[in-house]
Amino acid sequence: MTDTAAATILLLDDDITFVEVLARALRRRGYGVLQAHNIESALTQAAIAPPHYAVVDMKISHESGLDCIAPLLVINPLMRILILTGYSSIATAVAAIKIGAFDYGCKPLDADEILLKLGLGQADNSAPPLPAEPLSVDRLAWEHIQRVLAENTGNISATARSLGMHRRTLQRKLLKRPVRQ
Repeated sequence: MTDTAAATILLLDDDITFVEVLARALRRRGYGVLQAHNIESALTQAAIAPPHYAVVDMKISHESGLDCIAPLLVINPLMRILILTGYSSIATAVAAIKIGAFDYGCKPLDADEILLKLGLGQADNSAPPLPAEPLSVDRLAWEHIQRVLAENTGNISATARSLGMHRRTLQRKLLKRPVRQ
């Protein structure tokens, strides 16, 4: 689907501000937008007006965005679904693609990056710029802890066991703010 005037994109995320900002940016680019903040609302809207594309957050309150992939594909088998997450891992990316997602992305992504992942944007053939400084060891450790926590569905004890640290130590680390880049 290349005709932007006819293309509709479903946005499913519990972050209301993110959905509003992204919807506004997509509408300015000529796309129709459906907005939902839970899976039930998304499936209801998609059944009424089947979208061509969907951008789905991996974690929607207490639900998993993966749970809506199959029902959305029943509504429109050609729908391209992009799963977004703040806590990426290879395991969740593989699971999303196996279930039927078109692509997988790590937040934050802007509207142009999302359109590119959905196959709607123009690729910039230049190489992405390298960061001025690599991530600090503390930041890498923070991201690793968050990734393992997500893989253990928020279970602190299981995460502590996976990381080989005491549960209380992990709880203290989680109470701290993430380390800046």
